[in-house]
Amino acid sequence: MPEITRRRALGAVAGAAAALTVAGTAAAAVRPKPAAADPAAFDEVYQGRRIQGAPSHGGGHHGGGHGGGYAVRIDGEELHVMQNADGTWISVVNHYETFATPRAVARAAVLELQGAELVPLAVA
Repeated sequence: MPEITRRRALGAVAGAAAALTVAGTAAAAVRPKPAAADPAAFDEVYQGRRIQGAPSHGGGHHGGGHGGGYAVRIDGEELHVMQNADGTWISVVNHYETFATPRAVARAAVLELQGAELVPLAVA
């Protein structure tokens, strides 16, 4: 049996710590997240644009399915939003960036549009 040295003991401890970290991360990944409360409705002017958001039951794109039954509008035009499984939100304007709320998605879209009009999404 090899002699136990300080180096071997520290290596074993570091290996065990790494294994526990990986196990903890895997457990956190499969732990279900609590359902978030419905986002609050909003109606405000942001950067000179009117943004609105409210629950929509049965309206909007695909009956409100992707947006979790929530509609967002910029200057009266619908901004297609989708809620991810983790509760974050994305839009067609900011599809690769997640946001905590539909209001945050609308504000980010206004910034991204840089004054351009929002063109309705035509989905067949």
